[in-house]
Amino acid sequence: MDPPIRIGNASGFYGDRFSAVHEMLTGGPLDVLTGDYLSELTMLILGRDRMKDPRRGYAKTFLRQMDSCLATALQRGVPIVANAGGLNPAGLAEALHELAARLGLHPRIAYVTGDDLRERADELGFGAPVTANAYLGAWGVAECLRAGADVVVTGRITDASLVVGPAAAHFGWARDDLDALAGATVAGHIIECGAQATGGNYPFFTELPAGRLGFPLAEVHADGSSVITKHPGTGGAVTVGTVTAQLVYEVEGPRYPGPDVTARLDTVRLRQDGPDRVRVSGVTGEPPPPQVKVCLNYLAGFRNQVTFVLTGLDIEAKAAWVRTQLTEALAARTPDELVWTLARTDQPDAPEQELAAALLRATAKDQDPDVAGRGFTSAAVELALASYPGFTLTAPPGDASPYAVYRPGYVDAKLVPHVAVLPDGTGVPVEPTPGAVAPDPEPVAPAYRSGDWGPTRRVPLGTVAGARSGDKGGTANVGVWARTEAAWPWLAATLTEQRLRELLPETAGLPVRRHTFDHLRALNFLVDGMLGEGAAATTRFDPQGKGIGEWLRSRHVDIPEALL
Repeated sequence: MDPPIRIGNASGFYGDRFSAVHEMLTGGPLDVLTGDYLSELTMLILGRDRMKDPRRGYAKTFLRQMDSCLATALQRGVPIVANAGGLNPAGLAEALHELAARLGLHPRIAYVTGDDLRERADELGFGAPVTANAYLGAWGVAECLRAGADVVVTGRITDASLVVGPAAAHFGWARDDLDALAGATVAGHIIECGAQATGGNYPFFTELPAGRLGFPLAEVHADGSSVITKHPGTGGAVTVGTVTAQLVYEVEGPRYPGPDVTARLDTVRLRQDGPDRVRVSGVTGEPPPPQVKVCLNYLAGFRNQVTFVLTGLDIEAKAAWVRTQLTEALAARTPDELVWTLARTDQPDAPEQELAAALLRATAKDQDPDVAGRGFTSAAVELALASYPGFTLTAPPGDASPYAVYRPGYVDAKLVPHVAVLPDGTGVPVEPTPGAVAPDPEPVAPAYRSGDWGPTRRVPLGTVAGARSGDKGGTANVGVWARTEAAWPWLAATLTEQRLRELLPETAGLPVRRHTFDHLRALNFLVDGMLGEGAAATTRFDPQGKGIGEWLRSRHVDIPEALL
């Protein structure tokens, strides 16, 4: 059997641990190092950078990391694949050439482009977005690596393609090796968020070893199966639990579609294969859909926020008074949207002043920056000596800032150019994989019926279940899994869509969809509209929904004592 290719990850987002690249290159054997720098929100941030300077639009952090680590990567023979090119992969490649020349190095640098559809957005029916980037697949990366590239930078390819491309190039997979491609896609999804696979954001973190978490790597085999692990001596842990937590993060249904393959998440099987080693197997693949997804960000207006601190007694009355006062003060020109949130963080008979305080947040949105800016903040400040006792704000009011909304779009894959620019400057067009409509709209989930579970005790749901949540635009994703085989039938029968609405009252009136991953003992809930129009536009204090899963775990339910 061919030895696996060891593919590591050194970044899960733009702003992740700077030293991770060096740690992964020097911490143990590695064949390829990847870095994921992009998200829907990051594309907007890079879009603003590009508006200020057309030469920018890429993740500048990556360039600084290469300043200190490129020589090490070349010395160790470890190619680097990163989507840090963002909106300008050609610009990042040029900057890398300049950096290498300054360092006296001679890397073979390639890049993948074609994802940026902004100039064609109107003709494609997308209007006039700030950014419009199609999700490319893995074959451009594979083409660059086969040409001997030491560094490959890309624009908006799927996160998993950072792993699929090197594996496909290494093993010589064909477009119709769907199961192998699907297995590598799952491995890529597991390690794409960096330390989340080794214990980061893990609900049972108190059970893990102390110390700074290491970053993950995937040992991908020729059949697409893999072992998720980490360098020896690094912190955290790789367990079936930590891998499950990442598998259910920011996914939708049993089908996980991409431009190269549709991976069936309901076929994934996990097994502990030794300390800090989890084997991932059994993944089946289907053809990709005929359309590719497009990340669209539109400027939507201006927003501002003030937070009033309410201390001591009569919190509700204080909040009502200042709300009435500010609303009346804004009557001449009320912002298009004014959202109030009262967080009762106060405690009775508090021994510290901060523990006696609640926070009342007012968020204004408007097309006019003056209405959301000076008009809004001046009205709030003018209440300082004429409102509730103890009036204060958490911070001085500032000017309004522009905000954008995220929307997904879809376009025929044939209309999206996909070009691999090799180290010698040759541009190689990459044809899309022929897509197909899924044979059935949704795999049928197993039926779980409520039974006689015996005596129960009212305790937090998190006693027997883990959860992880995140965002897909305005949709909140909440993955929940049973800690034990015995708890799974109870969880699957109990935590219905209606029960989720009862436990999370903020989901009332919103569409809720539930999907089942039987082999993972997991449920996945999608709550459409819970995050408004996306992280950049929502007025929620948790704009990306990262804490929703922990909120759910904290809710008390009647759990059978036999499971406790």
